[in-house]
Amino acid sequence: RALRLAGGRSRCEGRVELEQEGTWGTVCDDGWDMPDANVVCRQLQCGHAVRAHGNAAFGHGHGPILRDEVGCEGHEQDLWECPATLEHDCSHKEDAGVVCSEHQEWRLSGGRDGCAGRVEVFFRGTWSTVCNNTWYDMEATVLCRTLGCGDALQRPAFGHTLPGKMVYLCGSLQPSLAQCHWTFNKSAPCYQSWAAGVICNGTGS
Repeated sequence: RALRLAGGRSRCEGRVELEQEGTWGTVCDDGWDMPDANVVCRQLQCGHAVRAHGNAAFGHGHGPILRDEVGCEGHEQDLWECPATLEHDCSHKEDAGVVCSEHQEWRLSGGRDGCAGRVEVFFRGTWSTVCNNTWYDMEATVLCRTLGCGDALQRPAFGHTLPGKMVYLCGSLQPSLAQCHWTFNKSAPCYQSWAAGVICNGTGS
């Protein structure tokens, strides 16, 4: 009984798809919430749920709709363990989705504590640096708040020494950098850039 996420930008976000008797199907968003999403993320070794999406946020799936009114408590090891109804009045425009924490995560390295240093993002299985040519107060503040470090005070520059390069551009104060516009390992936006850094006004471990 396999489980996967489809239509997302990494294996840890997307439309929830289940396999039953060799056929892949979807889950209806009636009653879909964070405890349900947490079970999916944990089952896929994607950390915990950041968002539980409905309304086919990751596109319309195909095949049967295998679950509706899913009612996980959040501790289950497998989505199949959660109570659900098999009868439904759903269409694929109601396909459920999730964003898991392992989709992107961040750290600050080389600073005085966890709230200062070079910005590094864990994405697609590796740590990468962030290009500073679009690293403004908005982006820095989004990251400081995501890390529980308050607001951004300064944006020092560092050298790129990791294999990957990420670019973020936040038009507004988003809940995390993952909700901003981003591009990964595209050389043009990073041309002659330094690695982004930030000093937040909070303190961390």
